[in-house]
Amino acid sequence: MSMPNKSAPKTPFNLLSIPIIKKFIKSKWYPGIFQWMVLIVFSVIVFELVAGTVSPHGNFGTTMTWVLWWPLIPILFIATGRFWCAICPFGKVSDIVRKLVGSERPMPKFLRKYGIWLIDLFFIAITYSDHVWGIVESPRGSGYLLLLLVTMVVATSVFYERRTFCKTLCFLGGLAGNYSRSGALELRGTPDICKTCKTQSCFKGSDKAEGCPMFQFPRTMDSSAECNICGNCVKNCPNDSIRLSLRVPTKELWGLKNPKLEHASLAAVIMGIVFVQNITMLEIWEDILSIISSFTGTSNYQVNFTIAFIFSMALPILLLLGAAKLATVLGMPNSVKKNFTLFGYAFIPLDLAGHLGHNLFHIITEGKAIWFNSLSLFGSKVTTGDLSLASTSTVQLLQYLIIGIGFIGSTYTAYKMGKKATFKSMLPYYALMLILGIINIYLFSLPMSHRV
Repeated sequence: MSMPNKSAPKTPFNLLSIPIIKKFIKSKWYPGIFQWMVLIVFSVIVFELVAGTVSPHGNFGTTMTWVLWWPLIPILFIATGRFWCAICPFGKVSDIVRKLVGSERPMPKFLRKYGIWLIDLFFIAITYSDHVWGIVESPRGSGYLLLLLVTMVVATSVFYERRTFCKTLCFLGGLAGNYSRSGALELRGTPDICKTCKTQSCFKGSDKAEGCPMFQFPRTMDSSAECNICGNCVKNCPNDSIRLSLRVPTKELWGLKNPKLEHASLAAVIMGIVFVQNITMLEIWEDILSIISSFTGTSNYQVNFTIAFIFSMALPILLLLGAAKLATVLGMPNSVKKNFTLFGYAFIPLDLAGHLGHNLFHIITEGKAIWFNSLSLFGSKVTTGDLSLASTSTVQLLQYLIIGIGFIGSTYTAYKMGKKATFKSMLPYYALMLILGIINIYLFSLPMSHRV
């Protein structure tokens, strides 16, 4: 009698083995029922932003976009991977346009090669524009930004196949991809079944559904960074090969097979952007501007903010580069570039924590505005008063807890990445995560101003 192999990895539980879940995902209702609900709400939001009150305090669109949606996005990425991208209104608009007038041309080689860099640049540009021109505080600015994005979606959907915009141009794509790597949900093909398949309908599509809109092939897919959990492959697969499983958050980061410089760089840049978002809401921001002004010789806000913005984004990159260089000197295998690229992914849990901590402030201290401005759509007049759902001290305690979890997640991720390295060569990365964690906690310890 043979003994069981205790060292064999356990196969994750397949959620599609639950009949009701499998039946729903394979039905025509998924993800359409969510897509249409989100699209209807999105249409109301855009209308309110463009035609409603110019006061961000009383505008339904501003509240729903920046007080509710933006704080919830990282939570959705952690819990459900890129499921948001499956039901995103931009994606649904793309599907509708392609069905009606799309030409299905192949994605341009330029976008295929440099799309992720364009995504990174668009994300940085939108963040920069917000701070320079006040898009978040301006309902009209937010509305015109969304309409600009819709225009880009329509243009790419008319000329190119599948969700070209979502894969190569959407400003949220890089953030979604990085955060989804830390997510608790993964979709994969079963290799032993996939290798005998001759139809490849998961990628090519069938009469049941379009092929993967994000150009993914489940048989070889080893990352959740570009899987929308749209269910098309589940509908199309004739062999029930697709698995949808829960996993330990951040686990995908531990054994990356093909780390890329653009993803690692974005992870470092996001940390810098979190710093910017926090610092510009603090009382010390004016003092920082004064210091910069003394060097530039001008009080022009755009000039001085640009310098602070570039410095904030460059700081985590320089710290990561320094850690990679020091680790190499202390015996870390591989080149400085390879170590920079690999361990840049270890930023992601702390990025998530910083993003969550920052947005937690808004959704808790301004949360009542969601209810008040929703009622105003139906003609109810509400005297807003205090918008807080909890005290500032309570918010700060939650922020410290979240940063602590993020620090543990990033440090443990670095540990798993460097399991073949010596402890001495790993010290620079552990020290780096500690420094970034302390900076985040310090910034959250200072009083912040409200958004609406």
